[in-house]
Amino acid sequence: MDKRYLLILAVILFMATIPLASAQAGELEKGLRLIGAALAVGLAAIGAGIAIAYSGAASIAAVAEKPAMRAWSFIVLGLSEALAIYGLIIAFLLLLGIF
Repeated sequence: MDKRYLLILAVILFMATIPLASAQAGELEKGLRLIGAALAVGLAAIGAGIAIAYSGAASIAAVAEKPAMRAWSFIVLGLSEALAIYGLIIAFLLLLGIF
């Protein structure tokens, strides 16, 4: 990832937390939970997308050589998709106040 994108991401996160600095204690906790939930879902979805991209390409190549590998390719893609589901579960736990 280019350093410019990291700088832009840092500025966006900083700008999102400026209104939270003047908030009361309960509002600050709620705002940080929302930011944490958004990061959990977003980063997990990006990770799952990258995993599916690489494992999907490898699965297609494996199935082209050996059609019997089709079931295994679905299992690998399902495990890759589970990453996004884990992020969603963490987000729900944060929003419900369990963490």
